[in-house]
Amino acid sequence: MGIRVNPTGSAVFFPVFLLDGSSILTSCKGQIPREVRMLATQNDTAAGSGLLERISDARRRSDELFSLLRVESLYERPIPERHRIIFYVGHLEAFDWNLLHETVLGLKSHHPEFDRLFAFGIDPVGGGLPSDQPSDWPSLDAVREYVADLRATLDEQLGKRILAPDSQESRGKFSLDTLLNVAIEHRLMHVETLSYMFHQLPFDRKVRPERVRDEQENQQTLRSIPVVPRMVEIPAGVSTLGLARDSGIFGWDNEYEAQTVRVPAFNIDQYKVTNGEYLKFMLAGGYDTRSFWTIEDWNWRTANAISQPVFWRKAGDGRWFYRTMFEEVTLPLDWPVYVSHAEASAYARWAGKSLPTEAEWHRVAYGTVNDRETTYPWGNEPASSFDEARLGNFDFYSWDPAPVSAFPDAQSEFGVDDMLGNGWEWTSSIFAPFAGFEPFPFYPGYSANFFDGKHFVLKGGSARTAACMLRPTFRNWFQAQYQYVYAGFRCVSR
Repeated sequence: MGIRVNPTGSAVFFPVFLLDGSSILTSCKGQIPREVRMLATQNDTAAGSGLLERISDARRRSDELFSLLRVESLYERPIPERHRIIFYVGHLEAFDWNLLHETVLGLKSHHPEFDRLFAFGIDPVGGGLPSDQPSDWPSLDAVREYVADLRATLDEQLGKRILAPDSQESRGKFSLDTLLNVAIEHRLMHVETLSYMFHQLPFDRKVRPERVRDEQENQQTLRSIPVVPRMVEIPAGVSTLGLARDSGIFGWDNEYEAQTVRVPAFNIDQYKVTNGEYLKFMLAGGYDTRSFWTIEDWNWRTANAISQPVFWRKAGDGRWFYRTMFEEVTLPLDWPVYVSHAEASAYARWAGKSLPTEAEWHRVAYGTVNDRETTYPWGNEPASSFDEARLGNFDFYSWDPAPVSAFPDAQSEFGVDDMLGNGWEWTSSIFAPFAGFEPFPFYPGYSANFFDGKHFVLKGGSARTAACMLRPTFRNWFQAQYQYVYAGFRCVSR
């Protein structure tokens, strides 16, 4: 998902909606009366100021996340497949700088070596792992000085640029609004994926925030009902996957072109599979039964001695415990299980079911009996229009999962729970282009490099997914054997 290698040195992107007013300039530029253009310019200036506020808020979130770590942890590598943490301290600012400084702001590089060093994330395929040592990286003071310098320069220049009369002139197909949204969403997505990394650090390497106790108390007030596993019948209908290029909504290259998929009737679990249900699979010998696993997944399981979810621990007396971000607790049986695609698929085979396709998942979340589609599972109003705590565990609501039955007000029209937040959901769909796919000319490998048959689509979101990412067309993706995502699943029968 999300944080990708960028072979060109330009940006890594995540989808956001265009701000109000941007479509006026795009569709009417050069064809509208002067007084309307003046109003549009005023609106764009206000929108630009709003973007700067959002950049500031996203920085606050990333700064707070890094503040959870003790200084000695910053050169650790909690997940073997990823960079050391110090890379990400520099990467977030390097990304913004590489995206904007030359082509948009006309600025020269302050530190070309660091611009290159902190430009690229990694997603190794085929077992290759990074081998760099802590001593290969710059000092923390040098990285912090680099970050502060870039922030100050960008803030000064962006403030001037947004107030300029031509601030909304596009560069090619992509406006300044779009690029600023890109920077915001990229940072917010790192805030989520860095949470996966920090989760794997020993507890004594982290500083527990005081507000975590308040979050836990909020979790206890959720009116969860007993989870009774059942399947819901979904009638045949259509799913509209992707975006139309003339929709006025910004999307990433893998979201185009829009297509309508006819989905036959099927049944789906009302709830995500819980830790309690998954424990039954384990006790039935699921990890030791070859027939439940593909060849690749079985080889991965045996080579790495995988015998349980990465967030679980079995005590010597046979009791199971769950590793949250800041402490270990008795395994919560009604929380969604977080596992890799390989483990989810093995469970589904054991249960005599399957993982849903991307189109099936979309049909459940956004479809209706009359084939109209909604923006969210609960309707067309954003979560901010309600008490968000009623609708799902997303937008940094909590550090931990919640019971899968905790949000009945967010049911889809078909009566299926917990479709947004509380853990991404694996699908059986290999990450592949839609018909009409065109790679971004400024970043041709963003998606295309991962159309390799080894990455699978996830939908929904987790507790650490920003609200602006809860969009029907967003496609997340990870490798099948990657265990560290806040990702669960539900099963279908056909």
